This record gives sequence, C-alpha cells and structure tokens, in this order.
Amino acid sequence: MGIDRRLLDILCCPVSKMPVAMLSARQLAYLNARIAEGAVVDVEGRPVEQPLTEGLVTRDAKVVYRIDDGIPVMLPDSGIGTTQFADFPA
Repeated sequence: MGIDRRLLDILCCPVSKMPVAMLSARQLAYLNARIAEGAVVDVEGRPVEQPLTEGLVTRDAKVVYRIDDGIPVMLPDSGIGTTQFADFPA
C-alpha cells in the first residue's frame, strides 16, 4: 500500500526527529523472521508478536515503526530498536 509521498516527507521519529523512510523488502523480511523466532522486543522491552506488513525506519536505521492499516504508529514506546540485532540490514 505505502504512504503518500507528501506525508512521508514530513514524518520523523518522535524521539530523535530523524527523517523516516519505508522499510525495504529486505529489512521487512529480516525483521519478520526475527519476530517469528520470538527474538524482537520494542523499546519498552515488550515482545513483538505480530509481523509487520509495512513499516518505517529512521534514516540511520536505528528504529522501526510499524504501519497498521496504512496508519504509521509513531509512538515512542512502540518503536523497535534495531540495535538489538547484530546484522540488521541498513
């Protein structure tokens, strides 16, 4: 589905203010594989159990935010930090 380009241009991480981009297919597949393994927690330390259909990632690839039904979930405590993975694709 994707997000309207104009909206994507103004969205940023609510914590770092870093611009965001759509997760690539490679990043999405990697993250969903880790979720399936039960190896992903959000920034609050809660397990992430539902795979992502779409997501946004900060330009430095440090935080992922899910998109649910076309709506970005940009809540600081629901972000997924990528530093919990040794090899998250940038």
